[in-house]
Amino acid sequence: MATTEATELFFSVTKLFQSKDIALRQMVYLVIKELSSIAEDVIMVTSSLMKDMQPKSDVIYRANAIRALCKITDASMLPSVERFLKAAVVDKTPSISSAAIVSSYHLFPAGKDVIKRWANEVHEAINYKPASLVSNASSYLTSFSTSSSSYNTPPSTSNINQYHALGLLYLIRQHDRMAVTKLIQQLAGSSRGGFGSSSGILRNTFAYCLLIRFAAKILDEDPNSRQQMYDLLEGWLRHKSDIVNFEAAKAICNIKDVTSKELYPAINVLQLFLSSPRFTLRFAAIRTLNKLAMTHPAAVQPCNLDMENLITDQNRSVATFAITTLLKTGNEASVDRLMKQITGFMSEISDEFKVIVVDAIRSLCLKFPTKQAVMLGFLSGVLRDEGGYEFKRAVVEAIFDLVKFIPESKEAALAHLCEFIEDCEFTKLSVRVLHLLGVEGPKTATPTKYIRYIYNRVILENSIVRAAAVSALAKFGVSVEDPEVKKSIKVLLTRCLDDNDDEVRDRATLYLRLLDDDDNAEKYLKDDSTYSLAALERQLVQYVSGSESAEKPFDLSAIPKISKSQAEAENLRPRSFDLATQTIGVSSPAVSGIIPATISTTSRDATPTPGIDQQQSYAQQLDKVPEIAAFGTLFKSSIKPVELTESETEYVVSCVKHVFSENIVFQFNINNTLNDQLLENVSVVMQPESDDIGLEEEFVIPASKLAYDQPGSVYVAFKRTNLDEIPLGSFSNTLKFVVKDCDPNSGEPDEDGYEDEYLVEDVELVTGDYVLPTYISDFQGAWDKLGEDGQVIETFALTAAKSLKAACTTLIELLGMSAVENTGTPQSSSVHTLLLSGIFLGGVEVLAKSRMTFAPSSGVTMELSVRSSSQEISRIVISAVV
Repeated sequence: MATTEATELFFSVTKLFQSKDIALRQMVYLVIKELSSIAEDVIMVTSSLMKDMQPKSDVIYRANAIRALCKITDASMLPSVERFLKAAVVDKTPSISSAAIVSSYHLFPAGKDVIKRWANEVHEAINYKPASLVSNASSYLTSFSTSSSSYNTPPSTSNINQYHALGLLYLIRQHDRMAVTKLIQQLAGSSRGGFGSSSGILRNTFAYCLLIRFAAKILDEDPNSRQQMYDLLEGWLRHKSDIVNFEAAKAICNIKDVTSKELYPAINVLQLFLSSPRFTLRFAAIRTLNKLAMTHPAAVQPCNLDMENLITDQNRSVATFAITTLLKTGNEASVDRLMKQITGFMSEISDEFKVIVVDAIRSLCLKFPTKQAVMLGFLSGVLRDEGGYEFKRAVVEAIFDLVKFIPESKEAALAHLCEFIEDCEFTKLSVRVLHLLGVEGPKTATPTKYIRYIYNRVILENSIVRAAAVSALAKFGVSVEDPEVKKSIKVLLTRCLDDNDDEVRDRATLYLRLLDDDDNAEKYLKDDSTYSLAALERQLVQYVSGSESAEKPFDLSAIPKISKSQAEAENLRPRSFDLATQTIGVSSPAVSGIIPATISTTSRDATPTPGIDQQQSYAQQLDKVPEIAAFGTLFKSSIKPVELTESETEYVVSCVKHVFSENIVFQFNINNTLNDQLLENVSVVMQPESDDIGLEEEFVIPASKLAYDQPGSVYVAFKRTNLDEIPLGSFSNTLKFVVKDCDPNSGEPDEDGYEDEYLVEDVELVTGDYVLPTYISDFQGAWDKLGEDGQVIETFALTAAKSLKAACTTLIELLGMSAVENTGTPQSSSVHTLLLSGIFLGGVEVLAKSRMTFAPSSGVTMELSVRSSSQEISRIVISAVV
């Protein structure tokens, strides 16, 4: 509707305020709300609405008038209607009180300062106890004897206004954790004698659910309140309402690091719900247990019998969750029985639920490898059934995992995949299967049996699949040692030279040439590594734009390598990150005008979002700071920030270390959590523990202003005094700033301030800061190539390590390197070999091999070997463990 038409209609409708017809008057309010965002001069109706809000007006008009007024009120008008809304918040009629509270909730973003002053009235609305139902019913019955022109509403017994008031009160106090904690204790304590009793303050179940969520949030954020909040949640499990019981059980199941003892009462409640006659309760309980089984399968096992009864539930959603949960919690003996039940079940559910079942079966395959034959047979069976792309993709991915993690199943799995591509309607899946056949097929005992299936795709499929088939054939020709196989592959590829698609012809020509060139074939066909495209792009841009680019060739050795699977995963990852929304907080004169002012106020977390190239994000941030951009190419930034304070302190500080070829930059991300203080001229004084650390401070870029909850960054830059040495050591850090008191509501600071300082934790420069993790596909070949000239070997006893997994994690973190060839996760609990790869500062390749054993009495014993082109660098790397 056009603005002119909406305005004419709006003012025509307002004439109906004089109507005595109740239904028509209600339509007037509805039309006003709908047209308020389109029509002009809607403010003219304010007086009529405020007249209907008066206590003398009928109840039905007052609530609707409040809602309509909220739609046309902005921040400038709010003070003029404040008195009416405050009175309506504590009105004795629940519908009027709810209308005022909900309207205030919607007005809160525009008028925080005004609505925050209503905290007492909102609290009173929560505590208000209506008259007894008997008196309400009596007044309702006597109302029929009054004049028919008067409209009377039936008494409300839902107490929904408590739910609305609690939500608004939390919105007002959400930044004051102590006030929220006190509110939870007050409202929960009122019914401690018997949760849900009528004598308590809260009488609305939704309000209890909201209170449970607030308690769970406090429990998650404040470790000191964990036991107190848990006791409250455990008490709400005994509430008379099923909704409250479930909400409390769900909150307990979602607690971080929850123990089996803490889960026990919640699981008991959910187990009772599994046998409830109400479908909604069964569904809610089984879905919660399904999620919990991912992390605590043993805790959910007592519910297995009840869940087995749900497999035949009439609602297939409940039955699907029951089966997938049983697959996560069942033991090896129950696998056969479950697979028989699932086989007849799959045809009755949609593809969406089939994907869930297949994902659960994939997890079960990896959990019980000895049952792989049964589950592989099931997967191959459903692969032949009708289904959409997502379902078929899930099945193929599950079979891929079997090939990767269970070697005994490889040949059978590849045979099933060969049958699948014979009649596959999805090009993407055919290409993926052909790629897997090209990688894994040559490694089997009889690789030639797969060649026929692959060449069939060259004859029968579209150009995309034909090109993938050509690549797969070439891998057989390079990887299989039998010369007859290579000869046959050449014949097949020669036939492809006449293909009508240029991509297929080009690939066939390339691979025929590579089959006669063993060195290049090894490089282009067998090598599973690739350059990190984000890092390559960043450094190419810097190289082209640099003034010294013509003097020296581009250095590829400084570009980290990743596996092709990692590159594919990165390409498939959602690109929701936007550098323009990233907090950098630089507001000093040196960089003002370069970075938009909005950047420093958009995010509480000053670190890049996981899931993108973190290194690229930091590099782009630092390039916007002229002083730091002059340092040249960024070699490495910290994988994750070092927390220098607790999250509950008044100033939350973390540090990111940026390493350049000749400089080290420390980026301190600071957040002011005090709403009554403004920090100005914020800087950091760093003092090394040793004067001969080999670093000299160049400059400090302070943050000119840090308002409440608006993070900023301070940069401290050092120069390496001796480029032949690697600076290692710790720094003590002190924040220095000017404090100005300010109004918590308006944020206006005082003119005068005072200097203050704040000591934070030390920052340590370690060996891992100078090593960039990288990927190599042939570790043994690279290891042999480096030779023993630059090798250093040491033996260590890691008594504090509780497992080989913990030792691997610690070693990867200390050395700053990347685990290769799937050695990051030990397959045995007693013996393991960890292979690591990285690039040391200056583009020097570094490899490490750690052979470790574990015994419960002595911990982990480890022999660590490090190789590089320089023995001194190997010695520096291995010293990180000392």
